[in-house]
Amino acid sequence: MKSLIVANWKCNPATLKDGQGIFREIKGKMGLVKSEVVICPPFVYLPVIGKGLVLGAQDAFWEKAGAYTGEISPAMLRDMGCRYVIVGHSERRRVFRETDEMANKKVRAALAEKINPILCIDRLSQLKAGIKGLNSKDLKSLIVAFEPLSAIGTGRPYPAGKAQKMYWGIRKIIGKDARILYGGSVNSGNASSYVKEAGFQGLLVGGASLKPREFIGIIKEIS
Repeated sequence: MKSLIVANWKCNPATLKDGQGIFREIKGKMGLVKSEVVICPPFVYLPVIGKGLVLGAQDAFWEKAGAYTGEISPAMLRDMGCRYVIVGHSERRRVFRETDEMANKKVRAALAEKINPILCIDRLSQLKAGIKGLNSKDLKSLIVAFEPLSAIGTGRPYPAGKAQKMYWGIRKIIGKDARILYGGSVNSGNASSYVKEAGFQGLLVGGASLKPREFIGIIKEIS
């Protein structure tokens, strides 16, 4: 199974021109990289960011359509060519007060549209709530991203040994097929410790994904 590297650009960059520049630079340096790389830009850039790399979204609403001002449905994302969507990110939970129940609705809505949800968790109780109602087939399309709160946007990466313990706790719940990623202050210096030592099947990369040279360094480290 290929490693999965997901770039979460969050609310960056400020202009489409800058976004296209980052996208082109990453695409141009991919070379013979064997990992699967997914770029998750802001919603407004999805239709025009570029071609040649797999696209994902940073969030989605659980309804297909309706009177939900400001929301984006999984059906719309699929129409834009998205194959992945991040769900339940710690910043969505903290800033926008999203709950485990909301994350579960988003996971199920994404799966219904044949989009792979990347469920972000900080603890196992969030995982158990997030997969409620899923069957074994659904779990094969699910990706779980462990993102310890102490490492998100802090520059303080989580110890690989402790991350490995969480990895096996997740694996026990979801079975052998779903991929598990690590996210939190990932850089080219520590990327391999999470994949080659702790056993994760890939990474969810935040700030470093906006720096093409550093992001490619991360990819090469685990490829």
